[in-house]
This record gives sequence, C-alpha cells and structure tokens, in this order.
Amino acid sequence: MQDIIFIDTETLHLEQGAFFIRLLVAVGIGFVVGLEREHASIAKKEEIFAGLRTFVLVSLLGFVTSLLSAYYSYWILIAGFLAISLTVTVSYWISARRGQLGGTTEMAILLVYLLGALTLLGQIGITLTITVIMVIFLSLKLKFRTIVGNITQPELYAFIQFVVVTLLIFPFLPNESFGPYDVINPREIGWVIVLTSGAGFIGYMLIKFLGANRGILLTGILGGLVSSTVVTWVFSKRSKTAPELSDSCSVAIMSASTIMILRVVVWILIFNKALLTELIFPLLLILSTALGTVLFFHRREISGDESHSRIPLGEPLNLREALFFGIIYVAILLIVSYANDQFGNRGIFLSSAIAGLTDIDAITISLSKIAGSAKGNTAVQIAIIVATLSNTLIKLGISIWAGSNPLKKNMLKGYGLIFIAGILGILLLVI
Repeated sequence: MQDIIFIDTETLHLEQGAFFIRLLVAVGIGFVVGLEREHASIAKKEEIFAGLRTFVLVSLLGFVTSLLSAYYSYWILIAGFLAISLTVTVSYWISARRGQLGGTTEMAILLVYLLGALTLLGQIGITLTITVIMVIFLSLKLKFRTIVGNITQPELYAFIQFVVVTLLIFPFLPNESFGPYDVINPREIGWVIVLTSGAGFIGYMLIKFLGANRGILLTGILGGLVSSTVVTWVFSKRSKTAPELSDSCSVAIMSASTIMILRVVVWILIFNKALLTELIFPLLLILSTALGTVLFFHRREISGDESHSRIPLGEPLNLREALFFGIIYVAILLIVSYANDQFGNRGIFLSSAIAGLTDIDAITISLSKIAGSAKGNTAVQIAIIVATLSNTLIKLGISIWAGSNPLKKNMLKGYGLIFIAGILGILLLVI
C-alpha cells in the first residue's frame, strides 16, 4: 500500500510516514538535550532558563516554522529564530544580573531550534550527529574544567605551536614532487611531521590525564589507525627517556601493528574481496600472533610492581624529533627509489618488499587492484605478506635503534613471532 503524500510543495515533498518519523526525531532531540540540562541543574541545585519540556517545545517550534516556511515564506523560519533569540537574550540579561554569567543553556536553545528545523528537511543524520556532540560537550563540563585547570603554560604553548604547524604551515606546503627520482614532496613530508608530533602530543596528554598504562595503550590503538611506524618511533623514544615504561610502550607498539594488519584486511576487502579467499588464513595467523603478543605484554605490564606515579612526561611537543623522523622518511624514500631504478620490475616480491619499507597501505591497495589482471593471485597474495613483513622489519629496526634495552628485547620477541607467522603464512599459500 502506497504511503499518503502528506506535504507537497515546490521545496518539500514528504509522505505521511516520513513526516511522523522526522517529527519523532525532532521531539527526541529536544528531549535528550533537555534531559541533560535539567539533570545538570538538579545536580548543581540551580534554576535554569530551560528544562526538558522547554527544549522539546523549542525543537518542535523549529520543526513547525520550517514546515510553514515550505508552504509560505522562509521569513517565518527567520522570524521564529529571532523570537527565540530575543527570549534567550532577555534570559541571559536576567541571569547576568543575578551573577550567573554562563550562557550554555541559552546557546543550546538556539541550536536545538535550528536542529528541529533541519529535521523536517530530512537532514536527520546531520542533526543526530550534532545532537550527540552537543550532549557530550554539555555533560563533560566538570571534566573539561578539571583538564583545563591542570594544563600548564608549557603545555598550552605546545598546543598553540601544534595548531600553528597544522593549520597555518602544513596546508600551504606545495604538493609537488621534485629532487632525485622526483620523490621529495613537501606536503607528504609535512604530513609525516604532523603525524609524528601529533602522536607525541596526544600521547603526552593521554598519559598525563589517564595514567601511563591507559594513556599509552589508547595512543597506540588510535595511532595504529594512521601509521604504526609513527607509533613505533614515538614510543621507542619514550621508552628511552622512561625505561620503566618499556612494557607499556611495547603494548602500544604491538597494538598499533595489530591495527595495521587489520587495515591490510580492510583494504583488500574494499578493493578486491575475492583476493581474501586464500589470503584470509595467513592474515589471520599473523593477526592472531600480533594480538597474542599484545595480550602477553599487557598481562606482564599490569602484573608489574613498578609505580608510574612519578614518570617523567618529557616535552609536550617535540618538533625536533618530528623533523628528524621526516628526514629519515625522505632518506628511506630515496633508498627505495634507487633500488627500484636499479632493479626495475624484476619481480613483484622485490617491489613489495621495498614499498613496504615506507607504506603498507599504498602497496596493499595497488596489489589488490592488479590482482584481477594478474596471471595468478597466489603471487599477489604472497607479495602482500612480503610487504607486511618488510614493514615489520623497518619497525623492528626503529625500535632497536631508538628504544630502551627492555623494549628492544620485547620487540625482538614480538616482531620476531610476527615474522615467523608471516613466513608460515607464505608457506600455507605455496603449499
């Protein structure tokens, strides 16, 4: 049975079922935000301008004025917003006279009105996303106060420096390649420096506010979504300055490498799903081995007796180390390009091993794309594992060169097991 056309104008075409779904969403938005505001006022024993019922009504007002605007004129929606703004202004003036200078609830009212209007227009995904973000920020007021109150002046300066580098310098770097073999790209090098310094800064803040163990682990997991090599560099250097954190740094590094293997699976799934038919078992072997090393180091970490309460945090933002890592990245690119120039296309395995030294994502995507036109998928599958093992070796080299003695031993065990699992995976494909 066809749904009844409920609204049919030049700017809006809506069936009855869709209309009531959007109406319920608008009510839900006002209810969730209003519930948070009213709960906060009860906890603080304060009177607020708007509670649960007011927020629901404001969201509905935005919904209705948006509906009327579709029939008549968009000025109705604007007039409704001006009326709400006037009410909010009067409320803020009264609150300010009482000595209450916070305007969070008033700003939330204006935003809920606009969300109600957007909901009628069908932007449900956008409105729900904004609502979730708004409720999170509203409910974390005390947490934010605690965090901001504990931020030191050097940490604030470090954050400002990171913002300047990320937003005022990096976007304006030329995205052009030049130099030997045409591989030096300022934008790519800048991205590596931003990633390295950003991972270090985020790790510093997470360690400070969550504690050494949880902060390092979370940084490793999040960093693994972008670059496990960067995580290996950052926490190898961290273990050098604080050897007592070597087990925690090992957990972070191995967690990032585990995430890297998951990224390989995801890229193959996206670009050539059929390639996983035989490759899934070798990759699962490598993945389970990596995960096993994470659990092993984690259990040893939590069973340790050392106290992390006085761990030196070091510098919040170390741009010198990030620049140095950028130089190393360029050097590896030049070595890879030289090897390719000398050996040419002798074999897909050699190319994969060389490419894996710098980036596992690019070579995985490239191999997945060419697998369909290759004579046999087995060669491509082996090449993907070879690239993974090559990337593992470069991270092992970084950890041995930059890490503490305990971390070196851990990485030899962890990456050694992953390398053995990779060799077994290749044998599974060959046999």
